[in-house]
Amino acid sequence: MMEPNTRPRRFQLLVFDWDGTVADSTAPIVHAVQAAYHDLGLLPPTENAARYIIGLELGKAFTTLSPEQPERMITGLLERYRYHYLLGDAEIPLFDGMRALLEKLDRQHYLLGVATGKSRKGLDRVLRQKNLMKRFHATRCADESFSKPHPEMLLHLMERLGVAPEQTLMIGDTTHDILMAKNARVPALAVSYGAHDKDILRQNQPLDIVDSVAALDTWLAMHG
Repeated sequence: MMEPNTRPRRFQLLVFDWDGTVADSTAPIVHAVQAAYHDLGLLPPTENAARYIIGLELGKAFTTLSPEQPERMITGLLERYRYHYLLGDAEIPLFDGMRALLEKLDRQHYLLGVATGKSRKGLDRVLRQKNLMKRFHATRCADESFSKPHPEMLLHLMERLGVAPEQTLMIGDTTHDILMAKNARVPALAVSYGAHDKDILRQNQPLDIVDSVAALDTWLAMHG
């Protein structure tokens, strides 16, 4: 049954980043990045540096971390990263309350999308694992578009679902998400429980910053 809505709706389409926004995957990603460097005998990046590149297409992520490395070394890092990440991929949970929130938003007839730095294969795998394949109306991945912060992922989702930028909200945990939204002329809401801390998120001027899934639920009820 549709939940009552007593006010005009500002947004029709809610686009979620995945890692660090829907799924609690920041720590596993950081571990896999650092382990990849260890495997190849390279000095691993700091935790903060590894957290910064979360959300970027993987190739761009590693070239951002190590611009001095030749292509063959970047390829090796990608291979080792995937090995370590996939060891624990199936155990990565959704953030507490996220499944219930997605179900609620679906009942309220929002259009739901995903714009992620994951590959199509990776996103489809986790959507199947979490039984969420039918929850989202459209999804877009980094191997199908330019990497964040380029606006192409959002532009594609809006075109596919027939929603204007001002009726779309990007929800993400990184500056890459906020800047992608700005480049697409889409409002952005930041969450501070993922990869990037509140100070750096604030510098990029999202509509607001929320600190938990419960706070995200409340914000959407008040402003969505």
